[in-house]
Amino acid sequence: MKPTPLRLIFAGTPDFAAQHLQALIDDGSHDIVAVYSQPDRPAGRGKKTLPSAVKHTAEVAGLPVYQPINFKDIADQELLASHNADLMIVVAYGLLLPQRVLDIPRLGCINVHGSLLPRWRGAAPIQRAIEAGDSETGITIMQMDAGLDTGDMISKVNCAIKTTDSAADLFKRLADIGGPALIQAVNALAAGQATAQPQDDSLSNYASKIAKPEAIIDWQQDAVSLGRKIRAFNPFPICYTRFAANPKDERIKIWRAEPLDISHDNANPGEILSADKTGITVACGQGVLRILDLQMPGGKVLAAGDVLNAKADLFSPSTLLGSPSNTP
Repeated sequence: MKPTPLRLIFAGTPDFAAQHLQALIDDGSHDIVAVYSQPDRPAGRGKKTLPSAVKHTAEVAGLPVYQPINFKDIADQELLASHNADLMIVVAYGLLLPQRVLDIPRLGCINVHGSLLPRWRGAAPIQRAIEAGDSETGITIMQMDAGLDTGDMISKVNCAIKTTDSAADLFKRLADIGGPALIQAVNALAAGQATAQPQDDSLSNYASKIAKPEAIIDWQQDAVSLGRKIRAFNPFPICYTRFAANPKDERIKIWRAEPLDISHDNANPGEILSADKTGITVACGQGVLRILDLQMPGGKVLAAGDVLNAKADLFSPSTLLGSPSNTP
């Protein structure tokens, strides 16, 4: 038996959110009366103003879209209330909602969060889980309150983190399980059967937003930590290094790498130990990192072996990567 249809507002911005919106559209059990997304902003090399992934998905489905800068303006709050929604669903919207907004829908607001709360609260839970070396993450559907991801948890779905997973890989898997979890939670709320559990604040960590300067590779770090960081920062902002002899040169972006369980003697951190079709091995503060895929300035992402076909001289053994200060 299908639950009584709810009037839904959906709020989100990136592709991760758009996939959850599409899941609700495809399910068709409830009425999506309004979609909210961040204002259109310049993107890409040409800085062309483009709609968000959520806005595009909503427009294709013929859903009305609203893009307030924030909800501080009373007029925006009144417009939200005029939709007469039962529930508001928030997925990677990019705005903190004031309590007045959270109280507008009859059943409040729920959030789809890419972590097994309370493990990672904040803007980048997926990336920080990989960077920290977590073996597991998941999706949490929670009732929103005025805190930062502190609301009571309605449901959780677990997801393993593979040792080769990039953030892009994990985003995709979490979106795949998040859609069904969201629909199940909405149906439970519609039927009055949802139960929420409080979080243990003592188990929480702050997943801060990824800052571009974090992407520079500090070869003094150990190879395992660097391997995790490279995976966590793919597809954004992508870790990078430079040739130490020319620290002002453009960045060499490293898209994929793996730590090797071997030691090195008498090599400085950042020193290239070997370069062949299997990859470019670099000494770290502890251990060795093998670069598998990289992107030279102005070029495409290529396997290390393909780069070496044309630029082997740049990566000869004993060449030093990085700069003494490791600053961007």
